Amino acid sequence: MELNTIKPAEGSKFNRRRVGRGIGSGLGKTAGRGHKGQKSRAGGFHKVGFEGGQMPMHRRLPKRGFKSRIAPFSVEVRLGDLQELAVDQIDLLTLKSAGLVPARAQAVKVILAGTISKAVSLNGIKATKGALEAITAAGGSVSA
Repeated sequence: MELNTIKPAEGSKFNRRRVGRGIGSGLGKTAGRGHKGQKSRAGGFHKVGFEGGQMPMHRRLPKRGFKSRIAPFSVEVRLGDLQELAVDQIDLLTLKSAGLVPARAQAVKVILAGTISKAVSLNGIKATKGALEAITAAGGSVSA
């Protein structure tokens, strides 16, 4: 193969459309822009969201902030609440049956609030950095 013999694949290159070059070209006179109006004129475009002078949609609608869709399903549990549980193996089902988390909860995280002195084993439950240190100091473990 020689560098001077390299060509693009057949049919991959097209000549650009030459508009406004007479009626024989098929794109003469109005050059495919139609008759009259803002889009037919040179420089006749506007910014995104412009509605012809009418108050645009993004300014008409009220701004109400953000509401997380996963918030109702993620719950925090205090470290002190784990101390009061009668079991050592704690998972999501145990917390639901004890009434510490609502039935629709899907993700639970233990936060450092209160103290823990007994060894508990958390399965499928996350813990903050401080809560993790407190649990391991009491002889417990956390497995996600």
